[in-house]
Amino acid sequence: MGGDFDDGQRGLLILCEEGEEEYDEKALAQMNISVISVDEEEEFNAEFLKTCEKHYRPKRIFIEMNGMWDCKWLFGNEMPYSMDIAQVITVVDGSTFPVYLNNMRSILSNLFLYTEMVVFNRCTEDMELQSFRRTVRGLNPRAMVYFEDEEGDPIDPGMDQPPYDLDADVIQIEDIDYGLWYLDAFEARDRYEGKKVRFRAKVMKTRRFPDGVFVPGRNAMTCCEDDIRFVGYLCKSTFADRLKSRQWIWLTATVKYEYTKDYGEVGPVLYGETYELTGAPEEDLVYFN
Repeated sequence: MGGDFDDGQRGLLILCEEGEEEYDEKALAQMNISVISVDEEEEFNAEFLKTCEKHYRPKRIFIEMNGMWDCKWLFGNEMPYSMDIAQVITVVDGSTFPVYLNNMRSILSNLFLYTEMVVFNRCTEDMELQSFRRTVRGLNPRAMVYFEDEEGDPIDPGMDQPPYDLDADVIQIEDIDYGLWYLDAFEARDRYEGKKVRFRAKVMKTRRFPDGVFVPGRNAMTCCEDDIRFVGYLCKSTFADRLKSRQWIWLTATVKYEYTKDYGEVGPVLYGETYELTGAPEEDLVYFN
């Protein structure tokens, strides 16, 4: 730990687990950073943080979180009012990730949901790295995802190549590929800006939408049956007012990239050109991994 944090300001490092490498507490002390450990999940709560703040008076707190603990409360109303979360970085062992994903999917989903950056280490190029990325981005489209080998050197798996024709006059997105397109459209602007796409979607409308706006999308399972959410992009069209929520349509639209308050950043906005009423697909859910 150093660089931007080696400025002498009082800091506190809270260890919720013991890693393979131990911290050099003498070096941290020279940087004016104290170290404490928490052994039990029940001990790590808002009252504990308030006590730490009162006792150590830190300007900033670093937390090495135990990945098996429930960390959702850190992002809710339980946090002390004097504390703000500045950054969340998640490090995952790529060699064991598929096993943990199969057996502890809900725990991993909590880790990915709030993180800004995920680093998969101990990776090899023959691993399904694109699937790793899709799993993270399915839960948190804004998360940055990086891969490293056993030596800590970066691995670039490149962009996932979609199974549909990007050069077609109208890019046909089949039902099975909706999840991949949804993630790819957010990440690969150059592929879709100004292009026409056609896909089957469920209509979602709410009263807060202005006239001429709806969201065509699908229900996606991000970690388990208890965590199903609707995913789609804003669509502006002259026929939006003719549509009803939960209708299924085939939509043809042009993809543009604009800033919207709903996204909080620049993202895909669809401009609907035509639609056809249709029935639901055989499989309503889409999956990201």
